[in-house]
Amino acid sequence: MRIGDAAAAARTTPRALRFYEQRGLLPPPARTPAGHREYTPADVERVRVIRDLLALGLTVEDLRAIADRLHLLALDPPPRCGSAPPGGNRGSDVITHRLAALDAEITRLSALRERLARHTSGDRDEPTL
Repeated sequence: MRIGDAAAAARTTPRALRFYEQRGLLPPPARTPAGHREYTPADVERVRVIRDLLALGLTVEDLRAIADRLHLLALDPPPRCGSAPPGGNRGSDVITHRLAALDAEITRLSALRERLARHTSGDRDEPTL
């Protein structure tokens, strides 16, 4: 299927497909003799996996670290994150790293919220705005 059809099937845009390809998340698709990209149903499923993982808070860089294994998540059922493939478990490492980053951001935002709440409640230990 051509890029517009593949994008529609994956609930995204042609621009996103080209972006994922450029960033190494999606392998370059086959080309027609006229040079048009031709996507397979497996490519569409991979894009859905990419979009789902991005929606969960993983970054493009996180996914680049495990790009060679993204196709596994399109399997039905997908393998568990804790099951170690040959060569280690980069997937779990990526998730652990992202969880730590989210925890640090939550801590930072909570402290910022507390400072702002103290300021608005009349506690003048904080600098005024």
